[in-house]
Amino acid sequence: MRSNFIDIMPPKLRRLLKKLGADISIARKKRRLSIDMMCERTGIAKQTYQRVEKGDPTVSFGALAMCLFALGEEKRIGDLMDVSVDDTGLLLDRDSLPKRIRKPREVKGS
Repeated sequence: MRSNFIDIMPPKLRRLLKKLGADISIARKKRRLSIDMMCERTGIAKQTYQRVEKGDPTVSFGALAMCLFALGEEKRIGDLMDVSVDDTGLLLDRDSLPKRIRKPREVKGS
């Protein structure tokens, strides 16, 4: 059964997933690893791994993470949504700053 999210997935996102799969394939080949070797290192089935390289959007994030780990690129996962480079989030933070800061009132009798 096909997931509904595939039907509404923007074409740009589909292209990015296909690129990720192709990049994983190239990285595997550069490291002289066979598909069977990747399956052994990642613990995923051969059919699932082949879907990873095709950029199939139904492949789990865990499978993608294991592929990156097997290629020695797991550090990239932590950078996917790094808040220090989230331009929109940083702009929203700046917009929520107070317009002015007032001096605190002194308490009488203290």
